[in-house]
Amino acid sequence: MKKDKEIHNGGSFNTGFVFGKKNYTFMFIGMAVIALGFILMSGGGSEDPNEFNDAIYNFQRIRLAPAMVLIGFAIEVYAILLNPHKK
Repeated sequence: MKKDKEIHNGGSFNTGFVFGKKNYTFMFIGMAVIALGFILMSGGGSEDPNEFNDAIYNFQRIRLAPAMVLIGFAIEVYAILLNPHKK
């Protein structure tokens, strides 16, 4: 009998982790990409509330940051669906 399986009332169940090291690696990468996207999205406000700052409409906040967040979520989905036991 394998070490990571136990017998319980005639059946067996796996007591190991659901995800492998490769899954967790991709999950952390995805979380970092999402966090970077939200960091790139922040800022651009004006110090004076009566003055409008056009910096909130630059490429970084309108195109790059949301794309980074979506790419991060795609990496997370890939990490969840990745089979850790496949060679």
